[in-house]
Amino acid sequence: MYNKTGKFTSLLVVLFIVIGGFGTMAMAQSDLKTRDQVADKYKWNLADVYANEADWNAEFDYVQIKLSEYQKFHGKLTSPKAIAECYTIHFDFLQKLNKLYMYASLGKDTDLKNPKYQGMYEKVSKLGSELSAASSFMIPEITSIAKAQMDKFIQSPELSKYKQLLENMFRTKAHTLSTKEEQILAKFSQVTAVPSQAYNILNDAELPFPIIKDENGKDVRLSHGRYRSGLYSNDVEYRRRVYKGTYEPYMALKNTFAALYNGRVKTRITEAEIRGYDNPVQAALDANNIPVAVYENLISTIDKYKNVLHRWAALKKKVLGLKELHPYDSYASLFPGVQKEYTYDEAIKIVTAALQPLGKEYVNTMVKGFENRWIDVYETQNKRSGAYSNSTGCGPHPFILLNWNNTLDDMFTLAHEVGHNMHSYFSEQNQPFHYAGYSIFVAEVASITNEALLLDYLIENASSVEEKMALYEKFLVGAQSTFFRQARFAEFEKEVHDIAVKEGKILGADELTDLFAKMYSSYWGPDMVVDVEEGHSWARIPHLFKYNFYVYQYSTGFVAAQALSEQIKNEGEPAIKRYLGFLSSGESDYAINVLRKAGVDMSKPDPVKSTLDKINRYITELEKLIIEKK
Repeated sequence: MYNKTGKFTSLLVVLFIVIGGFGTMAMAQSDLKTRDQVADKYKWNLADVYANEADWNAEFDYVQIKLSEYQKFHGKLTSPKAIAECYTIHFDFLQKLNKLYMYASLGKDTDLKNPKYQGMYEKVSKLGSELSAASSFMIPEITSIAKAQMDKFIQSPELSKYKQLLENMFRTKAHTLSTKEEQILAKFSQVTAVPSQAYNILNDAELPFPIIKDENGKDVRLSHGRYRSGLYSNDVEYRRRVYKGTYEPYMALKNTFAALYNGRVKTRITEAEIRGYDNPVQAALDANNIPVAVYENLISTIDKYKNVLHRWAALKKKVLGLKELHPYDSYASLFPGVQKEYTYDEAIKIVTAALQPLGKEYVNTMVKGFENRWIDVYETQNKRSGAYSNSTGCGPHPFILLNWNNTLDDMFTLAHEVGHNMHSYFSEQNQPFHYAGYSIFVAEVASITNEALLLDYLIENASSVEEKMALYEKFLVGAQSTFFRQARFAEFEKEVHDIAVKEGKILGADELTDLFAKMYSSYWGPDMVVDVEEGHSWARIPHLFKYNFYVYQYSTGFVAAQALSEQIKNEGEPAIKRYLGFLSSGESDYAINVLRKAGVDMSKPDPVKSTLDKINRYITELEKLIIEKK
């Protein structure tokens, strides 16, 4: 796929999400249907992308042969005409490449053992690398033009349509090094990636998890999957065994994990200094032109109102009937007996009704996707697990992958992925290809907005007090894990780097553990017993090791979605119009501005405070229902 500068990257716009929990172990492959046992209406129609493989091969050959056209622009990007002509062929190639990727990727994900699609995917990946190499001269040549001269170029008829792209490219020019220096940093990226790569191997493949007794007294070896599902168990002793057993290897290897994490900390600090940023947070947020105030407002506002999470902890402790509330109790359901099943067709009707507040244009487009095989619904043999939305930025339309199992979580996953799909669809329909993507800062907003509207609809139409209570709990657990938890990670990440920058001190394993435990206690309050294991939880958060100040965006996305869903319900048409404008904007403006136009200013604390007020309100409603039930 392309990024905001038009530079190729090998990733499609694929958005993944896990909704309302951590899922369950997949069924044995032999128990699953084969694809030919599933009706066509529940499967993707890949003919929407290419009518057949011959067409795919023809487009592949065309791009591969035509890559040589880049050569005629080498050293000649010195005029609006030359730049525009180069962009024309560049984005034409990228559109074709993205469709090639989509066809191969969708085919591969429906049958991971099919060598044909795997081979096609590998072929197009190689072609993507070749395209990236062939076009690598473009950004250095364009940014070598004086800013004053480029300002004039942008006003020309040839380049006016690339105004945002070019201005953003030059916005970061002050932090861009010389071509030779950039090449040196690029070569060292293989070295600076070692801590993350080592973490992946250690955490995902070599971690020596112990064997414990499961809920039935059988010996099982712990894993990441068993940890996640175990925290939802209604058996408190099993939850405790899973929790404590999982942390045994993290505690035993804490110094190794600390060395790997500090390797990333040092890299971020060094790269920020080299590029002339004040600190690593500023360097990370500047890529998408996000003010540091967004990050700081999130943390400081939550800090003032942590009593909201404290209330939730006290209520969980009371309803669960526990003398002590421990971290391994935080995901246990207060209402385990409330479970309903939904067929896919039933869920379609419910989601369609729940999203009516978004207006006819939105709903009609969504229904079009339901009726025209934009979604691959059921789990089948060798199909990729999980769920995602996949878009090329150039049509024919986005696709959704599901693995339907008739649960409430499946229905929320459907609404979530539809949000991604509609965001991509409206952007593609209203923006040229080079603006059809959207920043990760807003990537989860549309999907969580759909979840919020679905939840409210289900609460309003609940058939019993018990069902209503379970739905309020679902929201509060989501707020606990997506809003508070990710903000806590963001605060921890910032604090560790601030200490390193301001005090010149790199924290050791025990210091990292103490800091993490103190923050956990501060967030959850006096009703939560912070077990020694929880302090070591920093070691099992991949985002801290692999990504660069990324997690805060989960919290801000949650905040923006709550604000937008409330506006849509309360204001009606004016808010719908702003929201469709948001969905249609793509990257034609900076993400912070796109959200502001929609009615949410994330540079101010107000939206965060409003979300905290909503969480507080839902806790109060749940408390009332619990009393009413008694």
